[in-house]
Amino acid sequence: MTDLTHLPQRHALVETCLAMNASGINQGASGNLSVRVEGGFLITPTSLPYDEMTPADVVEMGFDGTYLGSRRPSSEWRFHRDILKARPDVEVVLHAHPTFATALAVHGRGIPSFHYMVALAGGDSIRCAPYATFGTQELSDNAVAALEGRMACLLANHGMIVLGKTTKAALALAVEVEALARQYLYAHLLGEPVILPPEEIERVADKMRRMKYGQSPDGNAAPEDTARPRNV
Repeated sequence: MTDLTHLPQRHALVETCLAMNASGINQGASGNLSVRVEGGFLITPTSLPYDEMTPADVVEMGFDGTYLGSRRPSSEWRFHRDILKARPDVEVVLHAHPTFATALAVHGRGIPSFHYMVALAGGDSIRCAPYATFGTQELSDNAVAALEGRMACLLANHGMIVLGKTTKAALALAVEVEALARQYLYAHLLGEPVILPPEEIERVADKMRRMKYGQSPDGNAAPEDTARPRNV
């Protein structure tokens, strides 16, 4: 019988997977999602369409690569494990194959700071990790390196990875990265876009941190510029 510990996290994982497909950032059974739990992480099973997945199908894994239950974990479990081990500041790893981000990735291109919203991903660019075969340790190593100091990266000839403190935050960032990829591709129709300098992105990032600007609302925002109603 499948152990249904961590039931709230299992439900959140299933709901987020369905939302990934509904939002258009993923298709069918491609992509995968993991959530940190005590002693390891939960991850989507391999080769199971999201609309057929239940909380009982979610696989619990240890950081040693062992797992519980009758389902096998996603073939990409290595980069989920390695990212969660390397990044104690995040709780969720989301991987998807959205159209526009993947269109950039197949050219080995990341997303530079053509728009200030790139700062949401943690720096002045969204890097593209070099290509490696799916499910391999090489791909995991490439992804961990591309995510250093970042909350998102692209994977060459593959797709995207985003990180978050919650499933809601990770999904929101994935949608934003895909929107940026679409805007960047369209901007190229008119020529090379203007790139904002690193110091402006740092200024934007600092303001975003203080305002929780553009982020999934996991707490109370503390805007630096608070508008107050006039007395009338």
